[in-house]
Amino acid sequence: MERRQRFGVYFIFRTMEPGSNFRSCQPKYPTEDPDYRIIKRQWSRYTHFYFYIRDEVLGPMILCVGSFLPFSTRYWINGHSFIAVELQRQGIRFHKDDNAFLSVSDPKALQAAADRLTPEIIRPRLEYWTLVLGPKFSKKERTAISLRRHYSLNQVEFCRNFIFRRNFPIHKLFQRSAELGVFCLTADKIAQIFGVRKHKRLRGKLHSMLEKLDHGHHVLRIYCKGLVARLYEKFSTYLRLEICVNRMRDLGLKKGLENLPALRDRLLEVTDRLAGLEAELLNVHVDFPLFQRLALPVSAGKSKIPGIKIHDTRMIRLMEVLLHGGPQLAGWRTLHIWHSLQPAFSLSPQQYTLNQLRYDLRKMKAHGLLERVGKQYAYRLTEKGARVAAMFVLFHKRICGPLANSLFHHQPTPAPKPAIKIEIAYHQADAAIQNLVNLVAA
Repeated sequence: MERRQRFGVYFIFRTMEPGSNFRSCQPKYPTEDPDYRIIKRQWSRYTHFYFYIRDEVLGPMILCVGSFLPFSTRYWINGHSFIAVELQRQGIRFHKDDNAFLSVSDPKALQAAADRLTPEIIRPRLEYWTLVLGPKFSKKERTAISLRRHYSLNQVEFCRNFIFRRNFPIHKLFQRSAELGVFCLTADKIAQIFGVRKHKRLRGKLHSMLEKLDHGHHVLRIYCKGLVARLYEKFSTYLRLEICVNRMRDLGLKKGLENLPALRDRLLEVTDRLAGLEAELLNVHVDFPLFQRLALPVSAGKSKIPGIKIHDTRMIRLMEVLLHGGPQLAGWRTLHIWHSLQPAFSLSPQQYTLNQLRYDLRKMKAHGLLERVGKQYAYRLTEKGARVAAMFVLFHKRICGPLANSLFHHQPTPAPKPAIKIEIAYHQADAAIQNLVNLVAA
């Protein structure tokens, strides 16, 4: 059909699946009219027909028609297919693979074609195929009752692609942005990005995770209610930021098709905020003056709080656990942090006591890295604290390498048993690096 430039249905698929319909049932108590029936809505299995269509405006699309009252119809439309049809109509050369335009001769025309996908273009095509393939009603039936169809948005995916002049740094950029995103995307920031209010009765998820798919590509997923944001690299060509909307109500919008422009504007704001946060995280360089300022003591009332030094192993451990904890809606309690530190770094209660933890938390709070959650005895990282903790942990990890005492690479025990040569050499190398760090700090 593509070679012959033909349009229409090219495949029909029939299946039995559950759907909404109506059934007639007798009333529980007798009535004066013996033919009186109650029409009830129910959920049952019946035949559905899937029509695979090649449309001359929207491109390839799928139509599902139910074979039982109320004959519900569902459409699957791909915006990339509509853009391809528009570019072909204008004679613009492009190369498209899956849902990705790898090259185009006129990038401005590509964006203009994407902006032309409006309800005014979509609705007439849906009405046409519903009339051709949907159930038919006689003139008498149409006169007896007002028959009309209402189209709504059930699930929408919106993406923005970030293109670079060179392709080879994309993987490293994504790896770092995903790592920092998992560290720094707390519950408050996720709610701020999506523009929702965080409260205790929040429905759905509110967290971020790094998922590794079967084919080896990593995807950073950010969940907020029924919204899902995905960040991944596409064909090693550009970074894609994708938002999936499962419920329009989560964004404060109604689900009618006429609200598609408002949804696009809202998703542009969400992607702008998320891209701005990722850019801010990626723009973090090793700020040595910051290290110097944090190393200086600060005054808290009449007492003086010592500074935080880059070679302080206890502070690095604490920061790493707070970062790896992900979003904490109710914050961290001191006892919870203490129990998380012990298995992460194989510490006994005698090696790192609860009083030492309280002392370290007091230092972080005095330097503005930690804040108290309301009136509770719970703490969480501030915006400055998340950036400083990520910088400390990553700097410590990059400089000391696999010998660093981090959550990923454990420090050798002072007295390895049995005394293996490789363990002894490993401990000597770690001690030498610690000595070097102490000399640099001095």
